[in-house]
Amino acid sequence: MDLNRLFELYEEMQRYLGWESADADRVVSAKAIVEPAFAEIIDDFYAELARHPEASRVITGGLQQVTRLKKTLQAWLNDLFDGPYDFEFVEQRFQVGRRHVEIGLSAFYTQAALGRIRMRLQDKLAAHWNGPAGEQHLAARALNKLLDLDMTIIEYAYQTEFAVREQQHERLVTLGKVSAGIAHELRNPLNAVKTSVYFLLNATDPTLEKTREHLERIDRQVGISDSVITALSRFARLPVPILLPINVCDLVKQTLEANPIPENIDLEVNPPDEAATVAGDREQLQIVLGNLIRNACEAMPDGGRLTLLGELASTADPASDDPEQFAFSVTDTGCGITSDILQRIMEPLFSTKTRGLGLGLALAQTIIERHDGKLTVESQPGKGTTFTLLLNVAR
Repeated sequence: MDLNRLFELYEEMQRYLGWESADADRVVSAKAIVEPAFAEIIDDFYAELARHPEASRVITGGLQQVTRLKKTLQAWLNDLFDGPYDFEFVEQRFQVGRRHVEIGLSAFYTQAALGRIRMRLQDKLAAHWNGPAGEQHLAARALNKLLDLDMTIIEYAYQTEFAVREQQHERLVTLGKVSAGIAHELRNPLNAVKTSVYFLLNATDPTLEKTREHLERIDRQVGISDSVITALSRFARLPVPILLPINVCDLVKQTLEANPIPENIDLEVNPPDEAATVAGDREQLQIVLGNLIRNACEAMPDGGRLTLLGELASTADPASDDPEQFAFSVTDTGCGITSDILQRIMEPLFSTKTRGLGLGLALAQTIIERHDGKLTVESQPGKGTTFTLLLNVAR
């Protein structure tokens, strides 16, 4: 929790409500009037709490706990009227709010409880005020401002704790998905390795050819397992890209060499000007382009056409700092993607394939975003899909 940020927000809320030093003086002066009623207000607070099971369930320590809590509320009221309304005051109020969250007290009851205290304080202030009526109005308004500021701190504590718990929940959900994905991806190669090891340990006089076959099988399965771990590691520890001028034609050529196109797929490359360059990290852009090419080929198991097209997407205004942009598209004539899947296709761990962790496109999108670029997709079921990379032209 960034308490410095909270104090900045508190000061901003003070300005928003028009809180002034005169308000602080009025609240401090009002303490002499309402302090004699503190014990009565506190008893009323816990008596009302006991009448609401949903709120009173947080009282698990019986009468002893209530006695301690009454002392805490007494200290809270004293601090409310004494000030000073500085960083330490805000920190203490935040801790009170966080404690309400920890014990499981609903924010609804917290707001209602503060409202009840507000009414009792205002009643006592009005009943025992012996000064000018106009001053009583100003003192009541100053107290309202201060209680509104207190409610802001408590609400912030609830929001902060909720955000922390939400993040923890998301991490657990993600961990579960990753664990399931890894288990699924590693179980098959491990079973294959186990089967081959069993053969090698128990076969009677296996031929050299059969032994070699099983050793090669083990080697292949180890390679598959390693690729799964590598994909996960890349996603988790993707380094900051080192942006250098990259020739687009060279990038395409090198990526195609590393990702051969199946014989039943026609490849059409429409390269840009051979001098075209983009600002990028070569290794990371090869990961992106290679992933898109492999996905396109897998979308055409019975053959089709793969088209790689590069062209200047925009011309920068000479008076602007915005760079020119280059678009590179990968288009297949495969089965296409339905709209419901298209909306989620770049989510981490989302996959329609029987194999794979579903990290390829999420990794590609992350890389392109770190290049200050954009990755988009268009698709029509039965007609094909186009992924387009939008990158900055190297200056």
